[in-house]
Amino acid sequence: MLLDDKIYLGTSTRPEYLALKFANRHGLVTGATGTGKTVSLQIMAEGFSRAGVPVFCADVKGDLSGISMIGTPSDGLTKRAQKIGFDDYTNAAFPTIFWDLFGKQGHPVRTTISEMGPLLLGRILDLNDTQSGVLNIAFKYADDNGLLLLDLKDLRALLITLSDHAKDISTTYGNVATATIGAVQRALLVLEQQGGGGFFGEKALAIEDLMRLAPDGRGYVSVLAADGLMRSPQLYATFLLWLMSELFEALPEVGDPAKPKLVFFFDEAHLLFDGAPKALVDKVEQVVKLVRSKGVGIYFVTQNPIDIPESVLAQLGNRVQHALRAYTPREQQAVKVAADTFRPNPAFSTAKVISELGIGEALVSVLEENGIPSVVGRTLMRPPSSRLGPITPAERATIMAQSPVGSAYDTLIDRESAYEVLTKKTENLPTTAPAQNSMAHPRASTRESFQEAAMKSFTRAIASSAGRQVMNAVGRELVRGVLGGLLKR
Repeated sequence: MLLDDKIYLGTSTRPEYLALKFANRHGLVTGATGTGKTVSLQIMAEGFSRAGVPVFCADVKGDLSGISMIGTPSDGLTKRAQKIGFDDYTNAAFPTIFWDLFGKQGHPVRTTISEMGPLLLGRILDLNDTQSGVLNIAFKYADDNGLLLLDLKDLRALLITLSDHAKDISTTYGNVATATIGAVQRALLVLEQQGGGGFFGEKALAIEDLMRLAPDGRGYVSVLAADGLMRSPQLYATFLLWLMSELFEALPEVGDPAKPKLVFFFDEAHLLFDGAPKALVDKVEQVVKLVRSKGVGIYFVTQNPIDIPESVLAQLGNRVQHALRAYTPREQQAVKVAADTFRPNPAFSTAKVISELGIGEALVSVLEENGIPSVVGRTLMRPPSSRLGPITPAERATIMAQSPVGSAYDTLIDRESAYEVLTKKTENLPTTAPAQNSMAHPRASTRESFQEAAMKSFTRAIASSAGRQVMNAVGRELVRGVLGGLLKR
């Protein structure tokens, strides 16, 4: 059952395998709560890791942390393996790195304000069009004046500067209303109160640290602790969207490799699309369509297929469908949509079977030769090799202490950026401002002093050991958003 070029998922009337060469064609795992979606995600992550493919997944309920520990033998799992002919079933642990946006249950995950960009930051803050426009002006103003935006205090200081010089800035960049700036500042305060402030800063997450291989050749499974993060669903969804866009921008084109470079599981995927404007959904569709050429497979995990827009759903070639209940008209519609996405099996009615599936059963259809979906099969899913359920805090601490990336991320770096530059400018202005003649305009003097201080900071930053970060954040005209590099094309 353990083959080099495919992952064993379970058995229907035949063994069901996910071919690695088609794994970057993306996928979908759906089903009602309690039907086995998380276990299916776990066995797929195990299969990818065993094949030397790094995995990133969000642990919404805490259960996925068990992948880091050897599974406990049980009669039920052994009988399941025997029933489906999984003769070489063994228990095993998989190399795991724990991450956490709040830095409590894993290594801190950070990015800078500049790398996040105004579009995604506006999404986190739930800004309207007018407020988003002011945020875009703030980013442009920072670029033009060589200001590094690394954390929330940088952005807050910049907004104060915009408010203090709103009239002058409006002349160059467009209308900047102090009331609108105030609304953005209040949104920042809410984000901080939710614990989101720690997400912004340095060291920023390096994509290559999600693509590590263990010494034995297996792929590391990066598990994002998301149980607490789910209390801030927009932060959760926007972070994962940012990560997808970073993968697209950072990785080179590889076409269709023999196996993916990375597989990305997006649990609670409906949060990405709830209330999202059409422009954002369109960009997600483009990311999903084009990131496969970078060797990245994206697998959406959600309750109903109708949670995913049709334009995105059409690109998800590998499907695992657990049971759906059909008591209400909406649920019946969801069953119909799910059934219609499968290649029919003449042996049964797909729509009927979806409502009859037991726990650990699923309808499976994967891409076969020439990329054609297989006939859907009613499948008894294989048991996982790693532990079912969460690990203990002591076990988590032990794994984190042995992590290959802990020393790089566990200490916050706070170097000079917009906050320090603007604070120094405010403190020094009365004593450092040049003598003014009676005709000088005070605001012109303020602008010149501000720009001079900003450029000095920019020069120092370029010379620092973090020059790469600076160049990415400041040394280019920012065209940020979901697609990053694609939009610049």
